Amino acid sequence: MPNGPNPGKLHPMSPHTNLVFLKNQITNPYIIVGDYTYYADFTDTQNFEKNVLYHFDFIGDKLIIGNFCAIASDVKFIMNAANHETMPISTFPFGVFGNGWEKINKGVSLNNKYPNKGDMVFGHDVWIGYNATIMPGVKIGNGAIIAAKAVVTKDVPDYAIVGGNPAKIIRMRYNESQIARLNKIAWWNWSAEKITRHLTLINATDIDALEKAGY
Repeated sequence: MPNGPNPGKLHPMSPHTNLVFLKNQITNPYIIVGDYTYYADFTDTQNFEKNVLYHFDFIGDKLIIGNFCAIASDVKFIMNAANHETMPISTFPFGVFGNGWEKINKGVSLNNKYPNKGDMVFGHDVWIGYNATIMPGVKIGNGAIIAAKAVVTKDVPDYAIVGGNPAKIIRMRYNESQIARLNKIAWWNWSAEKITRHLTLINATDIDALEKAGY
């Protein structure tokens, strides 16, 4: 019996080519993507890395996406190099242009001068809707849903549904106790064979039954 699609295949729904298992086409070492996470694009799946904006090696921040995430077309990931100083009179980044202006950077921490909010991290089983925008350093919890065109400026807890600009929690998918149990089950870390065997439970609403299957 087949145990699901091959996570190493670029186009798991071949000949349909507008959906890819994303990790198989990532070339940037600062973008880390888990198994089975897919990206769907209306025109060209090769656009994904172009949607990771202001992402420069010298900053060193990472975009980390877990397993089994679903990423819709035109999602934008804004990384830390987009940040400017806000304390000085001018927000203009004089130092990056050199030619004598680099002196403004001498003796100062660039992380302090150009704020770095850390890596952007997505948990597992996250659904990111069409044309959503994620801002620098945001952490998205397991099982979260990001509504289409949402602008996410703050961390999103596990199993929250958020939407709007700035994005706010619309509702929680489960209560605190249920979320703790689901995170402990962590079905996204199971083997493909075990996921296949319990697929009906994963795709249902009975946490008790899924919990028993995990032991």
